[in-house]
Amino acid sequence: MLRNRIITAAVLIPIVVAFIFLADLKWFALLFSVFAVIGAWEWAGLCKLKEKYKYLYSLFVLLILAGIYWLDSRSLYESVIFFGAVYWLIAVVLIVSYQKQYNLLPNFPLILILVGLFLLIPMWSSLILLKSSTAHGASLIMCLMLLIWGADTAAYFAGKKWGKRKLASRVSPGKTWEGTIGGVLSTVVITICYVVFSNENISDGLMFIGLAILTVIASVFGDLMESLVKREAGQKDSGSILPGHGGVMDRIDSLTAASPIFVSGVIYLGLIG
Repeated sequence: MLRNRIITAAVLIPIVVAFIFLADLKWFALLFSVFAVIGAWEWAGLCKLKEKYKYLYSLFVLLILAGIYWLDSRSLYESVIFFGAVYWLIAVVLIVSYQKQYNLLPNFPLILILVGLFLLIPMWSSLILLKSSTAHGASLIMCLMLLIWGADTAAYFAGKKWGKRKLASRVSPGKTWEGTIGGVLSTVVITICYVVFSNENISDGLMFIGLAILTVIASVFGDLMESLVKREAGQKDSGSILPGHGGVMDRIDSLTAASPIFVSGVIYLGLIG
């Protein structure tokens, strides 16, 4: 299991990094559209939709992404990202309530598939806006990825070594407070390194570190939200396309929450033009 996980990561990470730094906007958008559409297919499966409706839902998501890309409106991107960030305030309530044994998650597939739109479309829009709006967009995207990957890795090893207190036992029994703290500490280190060594004009490093911590906390809730839906659907993974990892949604769940929060903060700090 761990061997397959490492091999898959060793193949995918260089591809993603290459697209971040070397591909132009069109190909970058296409790559993450593929991730989003596969994620939509898997999300529709978690919503227990029949196969023909899974195709329709995936196509619907693709058409929305294509429409946003074609319109190429900065205000549209920012609006989508804003609504994505606001959604996560609601998601936090759902997750905390579920942990306290009050299940507020909608049982209607129609509402759940709408939730999928709030997961996938703001994520994609956030990455495209970063890539297109600043000369340093690629480095900011890489910073976001490093925050998520670093926190996830640190949380795994810290949880293995010291994990005792469950973070959300009803939602995701494997997560611990100790692991989460380890992930947050890694965030501070990664962000300090980024501020020191990047060419970004970050006038307030402490604000950026605060944004990074908030981003990683959001990524934890992204993971928990998918875990909650999988638990209700009776599935361990969203899919099986990625050996050792499960489905695409299992890999981008953290990014669905982290990206709109991070980009909202980047816009507030004036780091994109």
